[in-house]
Amino acid sequence: MKFKDYYETLGVAREASADDIKLAYRKLARTYHPDVSREPDAEDRFKEFGEAYEVLKDADKRAAYDAVGRRSGGDDFQPPPDWDAGYEFHGRGDAGAGAGAPDRSDFFESLFGRAARSARSARSTHAAGAGIDLRGEDHHAKVLVDLEDAYRGAHRSLSLRMPAFDDQGHVVLQERTLEVTIPKGIRQGQHLRLAGQGGPGLGHGGAGDLFLEIEFHPHARYRVDGRDVFVDLPLAPWEAALGAAVPVPTPDGAVELTIPAGSAAGRKLRLKGKGIPGDPAGDLYAVITIVLPSAGSDAARRAYAALKAAAGADFDPRSRA
Repeated sequence: MKFKDYYETLGVAREASADDIKLAYRKLARTYHPDVSREPDAEDRFKEFGEAYEVLKDADKRAAYDAVGRRSGGDDFQPPPDWDAGYEFHGRGDAGAGAGAPDRSDFFESLFGRAARSARSARSTHAAGAGIDLRGEDHHAKVLVDLEDAYRGAHRSLSLRMPAFDDQGHVVLQERTLEVTIPKGIRQGQHLRLAGQGGPGLGHGGAGDLFLEIEFHPHARYRVDGRDVFVDLPLAPWEAALGAAVPVPTPDGAVELTIPAGSAAGRKLRLKGKGIPGDPAGDLYAVITIVLPSAGSDAARRAYAALKAAAGADFDPRSRA
């Protein structure tokens, strides 16, 4: 998938203000509107301009797009994992993705389709003067926590950046730090609701809520699937062949695991209830890998030669391939 340069599409600089972007879009939209233009590709270009403007006119989308653009990969672009973590967006839900929504490119959908951020609600400041009370807008952010926090629970200081336009129409990031309690047993994709931490209300309307979508930091040792956790367990050939009792690391401390004789690489050994806590708790799976000793010494080479002789001429390691 090719990275789309929305600034180039509208012919504006990356530092362009919101007014500059609006003027550029309006000029192009008038020129290439299908009802006006006689260009054969007018309709396609009109859609391209509309998609670019939809992103760049919105502070939330523009800040997220700019962050991804700094790590773009040209014609082989894929959004980095958790590219939007740490950003606080206005609204929740899937604005722009649903029945009646205009067609968007695969690039747009890869960034904003499934978890598109709602645009600002249609609230105007004169409503407060008219005596109207409106509840504040809900906000949404994705945050990264440690897998170990899901095992034990934790109190964490989390920093969020909320995009907004300044007086000159440029995107700025307003930062704030929140003290958050991470409950024991939380899962990836689960949402924490922080009441009253969203947008301010109008009049006597209360503040909106902040919804934190939980993801785990990439872990050097563990992989997570729902409440289940997977860890690679390196074994020596004799441990796998003869059986052994070995320590297995878990996010909650090491436990001893009995290795059945004749275990092959790739076999999964289950430690029931040692996954992420819950009702029921997940399981932890130790995935066997075989680590071969070096054949760098004469004694090691003799040992390998003896093993080859003991296996016999009929042994073919590729017979199952």
